[in-house]
Amino acid sequence: MLDIKLIRENSAEVKRLLANKEYDAGETIDKIIELDGRRRAIIAENEERKARQNKISKEIPALKKAGQDASAIIAEMAELKEKIRLSDVELKEIEDEYRLNMLSLPNLPDADLLPGGKENNEPIRYFGEKHSFDFQPKHHVDLCTDLGLIDYDRGTKLAGSGFWIYRGIGARLEWALLNYFIDTHIADGYELLLVPHMLEYECGLTAGQFPKFADEVYKIANPTDDRIHYMLPTAEAALVSLYRNEILTESDLPRKLCSYTPCFRREAGSYRSDERGMVRGHQFNKVEMVQFTLPEKSDEAFEELVAKAEKLVSGLGFHFRTVKLAAADCSASMARTYDIEILIPSMNGYKGVSSVSNARDYQARRGNMRVRRADGRIEFVHTLNGSGLATSRILPALVEQNQLADGSVVVPEVLRKYLCGMEIISK
Repeated sequence: MLDIKLIRENSAEVKRLLANKEYDAGETIDKIIELDGRRRAIIAENEERKARQNKISKEIPALKKAGQDASAIIAEMAELKEKIRLSDVELKEIEDEYRLNMLSLPNLPDADLLPGGKENNEPIRYFGEKHSFDFQPKHHVDLCTDLGLIDYDRGTKLAGSGFWIYRGIGARLEWALLNYFIDTHIADGYELLLVPHMLEYECGLTAGQFPKFADEVYKIANPTDDRIHYMLPTAEAALVSLYRNEILTESDLPRKLCSYTPCFRREAGSYRSDERGMVRGHQFNKVEMVQFTLPEKSDEAFEELVAKAEKLVSGLGFHFRTVKLAAADCSASMARTYDIEILIPSMNGYKGVSSVSNARDYQARRGNMRVRRADGRIEFVHTLNGSGLATSRILPALVEQNQLADGSVVVPEVLRKYLCGMEIISK
């Protein structure tokens, strides 16, 4: 959520920056300013009425004690009470509309981001060398099927299209990747959390996914009461709500967290011909990184998270690039995002395996997450997140880039200790 003071004092700049995200905020900003003015006026009027009410309440006993007629002042008291009640009803309606409009606004993009969408994304560095083959390389679906790593047909039989089953060495390879990620994060001082996979609405609201994207998640209704949970689309939704409505101390920060979860997402539309297999799916595994930081430390934390994601991908021996996203390609909640994109040969292009983002104080305002400074001042924390990493594109890239002419696959060195020293996956 944006700072209402910023909106009031610099609405033109807020509109300009949101236009960089290709979001026309003109009417919404004007409506918010109008509602904020009405809200503040009603609050001020009611405070005056309540002050008068308190004064009168003290005068009535004195008048009665003195034997004077208190009927007029009692009538004024009743009138004040009714005006306060009606104003509270109006205030509730205005505040509900005001909050809904505030929650609908995306985060402001950082000023150095190019405006527009993915056509303006900027690759800022490349790592490693592209793989070249002296034979006709196979698609990862064929490799995984031939080697018995993935069972696509039975995954579809169990859960429909967009699902698959890891089998045997395939399951162990997937688990090796997750162990590699988690071990690296723990060594870097991150606390590992295993969070619930079903969350309440407030988590999605804090993360910025709700209300706008509420229809893009799987919902679960409880048959015994009116509670509704949703299957988490990413562990970020849980981790960024961990300190919701809490005040941390300055010495508590930074908080560095990581969590492994399966992620559940509704995929709209049909698959493109180059996306067969496990590149897009309704359920996939991911290790997520989240940091809570002081505002002046969030840029430093962002660079740390980017470097960590790059280190993980580099450790697997891949060729990849880091891309600075244009304003409109950043998600609604984020002020800044870098994507780590890996080359998948069969797809003739780069595909993202990690997004590292800085929400600044946007999520903290939505979740009322603050820090008490050493001098007693209280302000909002900054939140950041990064995939570290998602496996659904790592594994396809791994088998395609590491395939040999006979259809076997070389296991990256960093994973071998998790596979009892296995160096080659063959039939």
